[in-house]
Amino acid sequence: MLQVLNIHKRIIDQPKTKVAELLSTLSTANDALMPTDKWPAMKLDQGLNVGSKGGHGPIRYTVGKYVPGELIKFNFNGPKGFDGWHQFEIVELNDNRTELVHTIDMNTSGTGTLSWTFAIRWLHDALMEDAFDKVENQFNNQRKVTEWSPWVKFLRTLLN
Repeated sequence: MLQVLNIHKRIIDQPKTKVAELLSTLSTANDALMPTDKWPAMKLDQGLNVGSKGGHGPIRYTVGKYVPGELIKFNFNGPKGFDGWHQFEIVELNDNRTELVHTIDMNTSGTGTLSWTFAIRWLHDALMEDAFDKVENQFNNQRKVTEWSPWVKFLRTLLN
């Protein structure tokens, strides 16, 4: 078994309400958070509502908690060997600065440990940086693009 705590944070120079508007589009046709031009889209069968089921790529989850403008928490249903949750949280730092936080807190076992260690962790980290770039780029003129590691590029080549 492997205990995983994976946290990504990005400070956005915008009021919390503006960042919250983007989070509210998650899993919609106009998703302003997930970088669907590079990664599988998040799909939820009942939208951003507690109990809604879905996922992105091979990752499956159910919405466990949703506080509009604050956080959305997903409980993992798959892949096999993932036991825990992930969430997006919006934290107001001051009137014009907001921190966007994504946290995974889970235990892995069996093939879940192997897939997390060798592939999913790396792909997840790249996805989150791409998502945070997408958010940041909606508020400034300079295009932020985080470079993928050679390992992520290799994994993407294998998977495509």
